[in-house]
Amino acid sequence: MGVSYQNEYRRKLISAEEAAGLVKSGMWIDLGAVTGFASLVDEKLAKRARELERVKIRAENTMTQLPKVDPEQEHFIYNSWFFSKLEREYHDIGCCSHIPYNLGEGPRMYREWLKDKVDIAFIEVTPMDEHGYFNFGATIMRHKATCDVARTLVVEVNESQPWVYGGYDEVVHISQVDYIVKNEEYKISEYPVGPVVKEDEEIAQYLAELIEDGATIQLGIGAIPNVVGKLLIKHGLKDLGIHTEMFTESMVELIEAGVLTGRKKSLNSGKAAHCFAAGTRKLYQFMNRNPVLAGFPVDYTNNPYIIAQNYKQVAINSALRVDLKGQVCSESTGFRHISGTGGQLEFTRGAYMSPGGKAFICLHSTYRDKDGKLASNIVPTLELGDTVTVPATDVSYIVTEFGVVNLKGKSTWQRAKLLISIAHPDFRDELEEAARKMNLITGGSSELGYDVD
Repeated sequence: MGVSYQNEYRRKLISAEEAAGLVKSGMWIDLGAVTGFASLVDEKLAKRARELERVKIRAENTMTQLPKVDPEQEHFIYNSWFFSKLEREYHDIGCCSHIPYNLGEGPRMYREWLKDKVDIAFIEVTPMDEHGYFNFGATIMRHKATCDVARTLVVEVNESQPWVYGGYDEVVHISQVDYIVKNEEYKISEYPVGPVVKEDEEIAQYLAELIEDGATIQLGIGAIPNVVGKLLIKHGLKDLGIHTEMFTESMVELIEAGVLTGRKKSLNSGKAAHCFAAGTRKLYQFMNRNPVLAGFPVDYTNNPYIIAQNYKQVAINSALRVDLKGQVCSESTGFRHISGTGGQLEFTRGAYMSPGGKAFICLHSTYRDKDGKLASNIVPTLELGDTVTVPATDVSYIVTEFGVVNLKGKSTWQRAKLLISIAHPDFRDELEEAARKMNLITGGSSELGYDVD
């Protein structure tokens, strides 16, 4: 580390309490996303709640304490681009709001629409290198754009943040930083994979059989993508590549097993292109200064026209429910918001446009309602308040534990029958009756079977 940078570092170093003290009533504050969340400043800011009025916060998929200390929103008005489990709980009691957007819009969103709406940005980064740069680590996403427009920029240095090699916008220089905080209290957040159930394994089996050698893959959040990764090793696939938004635990296993080589990739050959990771400490350790990775801002990884340049791009994402027209809801149940759009629509479109590409939407055929009663996730119509994450016009493959169907080029009666064919058997008759009442399955088509090809 150069002497000039050491001196500048010392001049800009302040305590977390002092950093939280920079916040004034009425300001717009950004606290970072996923592993870029400034957890120590968040803690100190929560302790100042009674001193502040209507501070407006933006963050994403975090473990924030702010709404917890202010459920009436007298002090903090908290907004999230994509809900974590904790943020979802805050939303349920009315102290967290969702910001709808496609994940890939993030950098432009800040540089154009929010360029005058970031009073202070607090971002979790790696320790500074000898050239005066801080790396955004496991979450590159849109953080450089946020830094570029913030009136005041505070970086929170965390030793547990991996240094991730990047394509561009993966670092910020100390000359752009106003203040530095050392976070020696909290490690970056871990996001363990949830338990795997039989339905996940059955869905993953269908997917693994449809992925070819040389394909480039994107795996979304959840248990199904994780199981898919393990099955791709078992199936003996070769020379797969990664172009994804989220780098996952199963991708580490695929790389270590020699299945993911990136040799056949059209873009960034040999590199696992991604914009963030969310997983365990093992995942972050694997990422640290690993030359197989290439971290990019999300407007690169999630641009459908970039995605489409990859040969055989495969997108695997999860949904909450699908209606008989093929509309996909992946982020809300009625008016209860669950997560966010993320990059699901962008990767669905990009993979479809890719030569030989395939876009899969996966869901369990059923769920248990609040009374413990079995209910179908394939429904006649979406519920009032359900968010359409992927329009019917963009959907191709839908997968449940009962099979996989491709809706592209299919009329409404064909779509309805195909979706009914992969619904739970207990609900097929009532779904077909509903489809007739809705005029989706019409007179002549009603006599045809499920195999409508």
